[in-house]
Amino acid sequence: MSLMSSLFSWYFRKRWTELEAQIRLADDVQLNTLLELVYDARHTEFGKANQFSSIKSYEDFRERVPIVDYEGIKPLIERTMRGEQNLIWHSDIRWFAKSSGTTSDKSKFIPVSFEALDKCHYQGGRDVLTMYCNSFQETEIFSGKGLVIGGSHKVNSFSDNSFYGDLSAVVLSNTPFWVDFLRTPDKSIALMEEWEEKLEKMAMATLDEDVTNISGVPTWTLVLIERLFEMTGKRDLHEIWPNLELYIHGGVSFTPYRGRFQRLMPGKGIRYMETYNASEGFFGIQGDFSGNDMFLMPGYGIFFEFVKAEDIFDEQPHAIPLWEVKEGVNYAVVITTNAGLWRYIVGDTVKFNSLQPYRFTITGRTKLYINAFGEELVIENAERAIARACELTHAIVTDYTAAPVFMDEGQDAGHEWLIEFKQEPDNLEAFGSILDDTLKSVNSDYEAKRHKDIALKAPKIQRLEPGSFRRWLQFKGKLGGQHKVPRLSNTRVVIEEILNLSGQREMNMD
Repeated sequence: MSLMSSLFSWYFRKRWTELEAQIRLADDVQLNTLLELVYDARHTEFGKANQFSSIKSYEDFRERVPIVDYEGIKPLIERTMRGEQNLIWHSDIRWFAKSSGTTSDKSKFIPVSFEALDKCHYQGGRDVLTMYCNSFQETEIFSGKGLVIGGSHKVNSFSDNSFYGDLSAVVLSNTPFWVDFLRTPDKSIALMEEWEEKLEKMAMATLDEDVTNISGVPTWTLVLIERLFEMTGKRDLHEIWPNLELYIHGGVSFTPYRGRFQRLMPGKGIRYMETYNASEGFFGIQGDFSGNDMFLMPGYGIFFEFVKAEDIFDEQPHAIPLWEVKEGVNYAVVITTNAGLWRYIVGDTVKFNSLQPYRFTITGRTKLYINAFGEELVIENAERAIARACELTHAIVTDYTAAPVFMDEGQDAGHEWLIEFKQEPDNLEAFGSILDDTLKSVNSDYEAKRHKDIALKAPKIQRLEPGSFRRWLQFKGKLGGQHKVPRLSNTRVVIEEILNLSGQREMNMD
């Protein structure tokens, strides 16, 4: 092991004692986190309105503060974006992470305080290495560099003192200088907005680096690897980076991609490590490499609450703290953070597989969605796009469903839409183009992935014969009552069954 690797491995393993104690004593850590957050924000506008000074327990907090979605906290965020301070958090908030929007907005802007950067996002990144070094003490990842791959990284300004970009842009723009010695490419490339140019420069900049670990969403990572193969003529990533040993991923399910990654490295495999790092905070890290679940991280300045997924849209949903959760229950996640989000519905659902320590898996979203490539397409986006396409092509849709088309050999990533029409569109190709353009206009993440067809190709529209969806419902024993075809799915299970039953694809009898 090199001296550099030994020093960094020692540094991160030293942190393990403290981290392990936090995980083991998560209930106490969580209660202390809540009381500290309330105390710190007691003189803010939000804190005064909700009488934070007199909150002494979780029960007080649950009684005083309502659960909200983005629309509920949006007015205070917008005032903060315009430069007002001490509204939702006691320290100044100058940065905002842009994420996919809500029903009424193309984008939403998540406040990112200094405390959220330092104690949450950066600490989470450090603890990924802590857990890895604790599990694999002979690691050589510090003998080379970490390749960090993101999407569109442009940093924009609301004002002279207020900035926004996707989370990776916010994090990268604020990292200390010494981090540049551990990562590649440099910020001048990583912060480029134009993906085509950035792809070329990233490939050139990393081709001769000793890359030992990669962090990024699978979609963009695969695009870069394929470009490197084109440039070098290689078909095994270890022929380019022989010391590559770890891929850190998150944001989308890795299951559809695992086989593809294994084929890119046929000579020897690498380790895969999942993280749950959202715009709102760093929530979980895979620490046990014998399974696929993650440790909940209780000490990053985030207080977690959980609502049974089926109850999250009740007028007053009942939330419980971490110490009351049960194994095997599907929960919607509610967070309170050190950036001024108070009892905020994240939109993700999780299920706990262990309570000592708390380990969980991400089970989905609170709404119908497709997020196979980081596009975060939700049902409101789809409904608006279908309506617009019908309006402009004089079509009437009776039913539809959509699912991802996963990247594979000879197949590009995209979405497939199965549609039954009561009245055919004037032009099916125009219908698809309008649907695509509308999705771009209402969802910034989808728009970024569709940019110049690099990560996502145009949606594939398939017209089904009348009665196709009805036959599927009958096949599933769901005909009648309140049963409906799911409009969006994050897997291809439903869409393949419908295609098989409709006779538009040969039935798979295996």
